[in-house]
Amino acid sequence: MNKLYTWNTPNGQKPVIALEEMAISYELVPVDITNEAQFDPAFIRINPNGKIPAYVENELAIFESGAILQYLAETRGAFLPESGPERVQTLSWCYWQVGGLGPMIGQWGHFAWADEKIPYAINRYLDESLRLYKVLDTRLNDARFLAGDTYTIADMMSYPWAKGGLNYLKQSIGDDLPDLPGVSRWIEEIDGRPAVARAMDRIETAVKLPQG
Repeated sequence: MNKLYTWNTPNGQKPVIALEEMAISYELVPVDITNEAQFDPAFIRINPNGKIPAYVENELAIFESGAILQYLAETRGAFLPESGPERVQTLSWCYWQVGGLGPMIGQWGHFAWADEKIPYAINRYLDESLRLYKVLDTRLNDARFLAGDTYTIADMMSYPWAKGGLNYLKQSIGDDLPDLPGVSRWIEEIDGRPAVARAMDRIETAVKLPQG
């Protein structure tokens, strides 16, 4: 049985979405990062970096969410064009997410909710997060999905961060959040995908987070 080691975070949600979209059988193994289970020696043998998610298939251990989704797409021949401009666009937006949107929102959230408030750090990461949302919105005003007309792993990777980040931004800056019609339309469309609904239900069922 394929095993996905994960937790209910944006990075942890990405491979669950991909596995459900590709109809791949797997066991979801929760790794409780609130109790530092990611540093358990047994998990470190799977992912030496001590981060979720990690995926094991046929004794091959893969870590980093972007690598997992690219592996799944390439081995199943799904959601990643084999060649041409759409493949380039897909991979460009994948790396944009792992190098930009995810880390910047993550750092903003870390400093915004830290006990010690550092205005420079909060403002730096907030400004960059908002800039990246505008980049995303510009793209999605011009195209249905990130790679163009086709839904790909680039959308699966960016969707959890874009949606989750917006929820936190609304709580934090409220009316100061810019209008993002392209992003809102895209999130709504992905929300409506049955595989995405199954993925979110599965990870939320497996990982019970405290309320509030």
